[in-house]
Amino acid sequence: MKDINNKVGYLNDNFKIFHIRDKKDIKFEYHHHDFSKIVILIDGDLTYYIEGKAYILKPWDILFINKNEIHKPVVNPDKYYERIVIWLNPDFMSKYAQGNNNLLKCFEVAIKNNYNLLRLNMKSIEIIKNIIQDIQSCDDSNEFGSEILKESLFVQLMVLMNRLFLNSDKNRDMEDIQYDKTIEGVLNYINSNLENDLSIDTIASKFFISKYYLMRKFKSQIGSSIHNYIIQKRLILAKSLISEGLTMSNVCSKCGFNDYSSFVRAFKKVYGVSPSNYNPTIHNFENPISDT
Repeated sequence: MKDINNKVGYLNDNFKIFHIRDKKDIKFEYHHHDFSKIVILIDGDLTYYIEGKAYILKPWDILFINKNEIHKPVVNPDKYYERIVIWLNPDFMSKYAQGNNNLLKCFEVAIKNNYNLLRLNMKSIEIIKNIIQDIQSCDDSNEFGSEILKESLFVQLMVLMNRLFLNSDKNRDMEDIQYDKTIEGVLNYINSNLENDLSIDTIASKFFISKYYLMRKFKSQIGSSIHNYIIQKRLILAKSLISEGLTMSNVCSKCGFNDYSSFVRAFKKVYGVSPSNYNPTIHNFENPISDT
């Protein structure tokens, strides 16, 4: 299994598995990726925030984090933080995205239900642990067929995690999940109306609350101002629309920016390149250290 120091800001392999153990006083920022990932906590004192929900994790809890979901870990720096992080290449995963064999089903269900956690029993933990160890052995081997075996083991791992997650859908463990129903509603409204007016006054009126109360509550729950959250979500949408080949003016309009110049400024400020020069096959805005 590769060490965290070998990570790069883009994903060329079919998948990458990192086993990381450190003890650092790092404040992670809210961020997103252009691919889905899986986080498995091995040890540590960790709360993981994903789109307004705070997951207080136990050892061998698994999180399915969809591409473009805004998230961050909050780690107790006085304890070692050990985890396994799995990056999934979208092109590779598309080979296994058909019907009853769709290995991305766990991510689709997670985003549909706004619930990202899989909590395992001891028997399942041992099975998952053994498969990951077998993948690690293939990673360290030059024997004939190691790459094929590694891929087949990874598919086996994804099938198992999908089955466990889908079967646990009716018995969600809400004990260690914290969230505010009002803010959850605000997040859903924002994500469904990125093209429309999302001023503080409009959102506050929609939810019959004071705009000052909304701003304070949003900041305390999400860790970001409501304005910055909206901008980040609009820029995520912009990248997707640019990749689909839409004209810059259409992208600007569909992302809810008031004018083209403000769109360009926001895009360049966050990604360091203008939207017209953005190429999804070249540019990637992944911050390696933020992935943990």
